[in-house]
Parts: sequence; C-alpha cells; structure tokens
Amino acid sequence: MLYIIGALLLFILAVVFFLRGSQKQQQQGLPAGRVVYDDSSRKGGEEVQPIYSPRLGLTGKPDYIVRHHHKPIPVEVKSRRAPRQPYDSHIFQLAAYCLLVEEKYGQRPEYGIIRYSDRSYQIDFTLELENQLLVILGEMRQHNKTHAPHRSHEDANRCAGCGYREICQERLVE
Repeated sequence: MLYIIGALLLFILAVVFFLRGSQKQQQQGLPAGRVVYDDSSRKGGEEVQPIYSPRLGLTGKPDYIVRHHHKPIPVEVKSRRAPRQPYDSHIFQLAAYCLLVEEKYGQRPEYGIIRYSDRSYQIDFTLELENQLLVILGEMRQHNKTHAPHRSHEDANRCAGCGYREICQERLVE
C-alpha cells in the first residue's frame, strides 16, 4: 500500500513539473514541443555551440529550436516590443536560422517564430524567402570582397557585447 501511495505521489509531482514547464514555455512564446536547442540561458550556463554550414558559409545561434510535431522550429527572441510587422532584418535573420536548422537536422522548417516581448510572429519559410536570403547573402559576400566593413553605430554597450570586439579596429570600448 505504501508503494502505491509513493508511486501516486511521484506521478502527481511529475504532472505538476510537466505542466509548469509547459506553462513557462508557452509564456515565452514557444510552440508546444520539446526544446532541443536553447541559447537563451547565456548567464552562467553551458555555452551552446553555434550551428555552422560550410556549404552556405553561414554560422548562427537561434535562441531556441523546438521540435513541434517532429519538425524543428527556430525561435528568435527580441527584447523589444513588437513593431506592427517584423523588421526585414529580423525576418532574414530567422530565415538564415531556418536554413541552418535544415542543414543540421535534415528537415526543412515550415516556419520560424520571432518572439517580441509582447507578441510573436510566425514567419513561413517559403522558397521565395529562401531565395531572397540567398541573394542577400551573395550581395553581402560580394560587398565584403570589395569593401572593408565599418562600425555602423556609436553605442558603446553594443560594442561591449559584440563577438568581434577583440579584432575590431573601430571598437568603442577596450
């Protein structure tokens, strides 16, 4: 009898933890499913490896990848309030993550999600969006061959968090 009560308590505890986890996932704007990649907990946790595609010459770290109905869904989280429609730069960033996710998992995401502090947008990963991204990547590569990139801002905080800070000749912070 004691074993049955213990097993029942463990089952109830497992259900409570599952529901709390699902609720937290929903509050963060993530689709239902299993989180298979999480770059959101950058403080003190184990660093997540970026996804790299040698074929595309592209590297990225989406905030989350969620397996939803056996398909990987990249999720990019923005701390600001949602604009009326997502910025093109955010859409193309998400599209790049969709390409990287397809390379990593061998499955093409049907869509990705941009999560702002107050709203989420589901962005369909269409062939048209993919082709637009590939054109932009080609233009960026061509431009970088002929022009050295320069800092595009005067924000010291942005420089302090930049991954290229150590090699940048135009950095604002030491």
